[in-house]
Amino acid sequence: MAAPFDSPEPRRVAPGEYPLWDRALALLNRDLAVTLPAREPLRLLALPPRDASEPESVHVALADDEWHGDCLDPDSADDPAAALGEVADAAQETVMDRLWQAWPVCPEHGLGMHARGADGQLTDGQPYWWCPGGASRRGPAHVRAAVGALDSPVTRT
Repeated sequence: MAAPFDSPEPRRVAPGEYPLWDRALALLNRDLAVTLPAREPLRLLALPPRDASEPESVHVALADDEWHGDCLDPDSADDPAAALGEVADAAQETVMDRLWQAWPVCPEHGLGMHARGADGQLTDGQPYWWCPGGASRRGPAHVRAAVGALDSPVTRT
């Protein structure tokens, strides 16, 4: 019998359990392969609920099953834009905390980027990796690439 303070045992989420999160994670894994090629793909990891009336909590984890941060918002599992934004934030938090480095990094400015929509939000259907270069004298802030397409930077006009 487990003590009430024991952490529940996580399990690897099987492909297809959360289809939109799977698709979002596949895009993030493309970016990971481009920016950190020595790293194995990220995965979804689930923790059972402490209360049977609650859903399990799903996290984005490294290949060794380590993760950091909040679980994915269950409401995002049914909306492609929300799923991609949620998974991008969770992947970034896990990579940065577990590997102790900014990720992804803008090659032009050497600064960490953040997932944002074209309108500055994550609700326009397509998050982009945004570099805050304008916050320093290194150059203007800009969109680098769509999430999942860091190998195809957006050209500035």
